[in-house]
Amino acid sequence: MTHTDFVASGGPEGYAWNVIRSESDELLFNHASSCGAKTFDSTKVNDIQFEPSNVTSNFDGQSPGRPVSATWTRKNGSSGIIRFEYLVDASGRHGILSTRYLKNRKFNQGLKNIANWGYWKGGGVYGTGTYKEGSPYFEALTDASGWCWFIPLHDGTHSVGIVQNQEIAIAKKREAGCESTKEFYLQSLNLLPGTKELLSKGELISDIRSASDWSYSASSYAFPYARIVGDAGSFIDPFFSSGVHLALNGGLSAAVTISASIRGDCDEVTAASWHSKKITDSYTRFLLVVLSATKQIRHQNQPVIHDFDEDSFERAFELFRPVIQGTVDADVTVKPTQEEISKTVEFCFRSLADIPPEHKDALIEKLKSLGVEGDADDESTLRAIEEIEKNLTPEESQILNILRGRRMLRNEDSISLVNFTLDSIDGLAPRLEQGNLGLVKAAPIKASKAQLYSASFLRGGRPDIRTQRGDKVSRELGNDSTVSN
Repeated sequence: MTHTDFVASGGPEGYAWNVIRSESDELLFNHASSCGAKTFDSTKVNDIQFEPSNVTSNFDGQSPGRPVSATWTRKNGSSGIIRFEYLVDASGRHGILSTRYLKNRKFNQGLKNIANWGYWKGGGVYGTGTYKEGSPYFEALTDASGWCWFIPLHDGTHSVGIVQNQEIAIAKKREAGCESTKEFYLQSLNLLPGTKELLSKGELISDIRSASDWSYSASSYAFPYARIVGDAGSFIDPFFSSGVHLALNGGLSAAVTISASIRGDCDEVTAASWHSKKITDSYTRFLLVVLSATKQIRHQNQPVIHDFDEDSFERAFELFRPVIQGTVDADVTVKPTQEEISKTVEFCFRSLADIPPEHKDALIEKLKSLGVEGDADDESTLRAIEEIEKNLTPEESQILNILRGRRMLRNEDSISLVNFTLDSIDGLAPRLEQGNLGLVKAAPIKASKAQLYSASFLRGGRPDIRTQRGDKVSRELGNDSTVSN
């Protein structure tokens, strides 16, 4: 399975925190309170009340009206009503807005899994003597039914979980005659030679826990005066630990778009639409990665995807097509076909291949020495590109394509939120300034062919194949900072 060096991928600021979930949640909750938020613990929202609104009636999408209040109850029996101007649904998998009022949640039938996990002591250390030493270990079951995680914890124990396709797991458990989940879990470890070796001197010290792990999304994640974030809107197979990233990304998007509406950067309909598209973009990218990994695990020739949403994939393909086709003039106005999705999943699948750091560094140094850097498409640059194509070995060409794929998957986005500001949707990009959060006009830029060979692009530098705000745009913003729908 693939290994991520966060510092190598994200630079000096690309480190990762390993935290105890319960402690982390409490820290975040208390920090919100210290920043001035009113916090309510042990409180359940039962219902949301809506009022008709001219803004919501003009919204091109689902809207039950403007949310204005919610009824709540506490464990001590008290209850009441809270009123608000804006509603952000971060209710987790319950997803009260999506499931009860919009009724727009949809499940990905190809990613209906079940997870069984337990805690072990005395486990071994993965990658001893290599740069991967002490990292979590992930392994596919030899019968291609799923995958396993082996994660070291703060107290010297390991969390070891097995994720399998639900239908396959139920059939296997029945055929094997397993009378308990624990028996099935231990039997499944026989299909994981690497994990079993790491646990050869280990001892299971907990009961086996189980959870359905069904991936789902929604047709939209916002309507005027309401935003949906995190698991309340979408959830993907946890192979790439997308949950925390999507939650933080969604929370920031909600804050940016609500602030933009209040400040008058744009109207509320535009702000809500921006948020919904941003969440869709983030979900789609992670979905492509997960589908690629699932393809590898299950050894399938076709991607595991059903009922794909053309609109959801359309924006992603605006970025993927030029790289996959090796050109900057790909037609991005055509909606993706099932065949293109298959090709893209294959493209992502290849980008997951492990590259020794020294091979990556050697290729990038070679590209730098050949002088292709920047956005120019002049004659000298094109000649340099031709020279590169002649001089690259087959192995170097393969590494180059893997690095391009990783830039399209934007692994750095899950490492840092700095890149959040680079996305332009409907001509607007985030303004992440303390005390001045909002949206600003953004000018799209088109990638040159040279950029696909640029060392800074392959390393994750700027600019990339997205958007940027130039001096001209900044001057225009000084004269007109309001964008109408």
